[in-house]
Amino acid sequence: MSSGGRERTDYWTARGRDWPSVRQFNVFLENRVGMLLELVRKFEVANNRIVALSVDDSVDYAIIRLVLRDPDRARETFNLANIPYIESDLLVVQLPPDPHPLVDICKALLQAEINIHYAYPLMLAPERPALALHVDNHETAVAILRQQGFTILTEADLGD
Repeated sequence: MSSGGRERTDYWTARGRDWPSVRQFNVFLENRVGMLLELVRKFEVANNRIVALSVDDSVDYAIIRLVLRDPDRARETFNLANIPYIESDLLVVQLPPDPHPLVDICKALLQAEINIHYAYPLMLAPERPALALHVDNHETAVAILRQQGFTILTEADLGD
């Protein structure tokens, strides 16, 4: 904020930051037979490949988390179908061929006191295993994992 109205302050939005991330779409669905199929078919019709999917299920509803190859087209699909969604940023780490990369990732983030809220794999090429992480401090997590030699993927890396 400025004091006295003379100093200008730049405001950064979530999309205006300078660290790599991948957009995740969060959708709240009724827990009824066929609802998930109906949702994923919309992206099949739009020729937009789902590269990650996570379902948090309860008796009455489900929260579906999706990562799509073309996030801008995904937004169009959601809007045309009148499906409410929320976007959030994920940190996507390419898993090296080490014997225990998950241990190394968790250890690096623990040492930096960064919490992992949830994680799930991405369905990329078999030679490119990757893990999506939602963390409480994205920017620091990226820096720490890069220092440890991990490759951080961006939306540009999700293409064919």
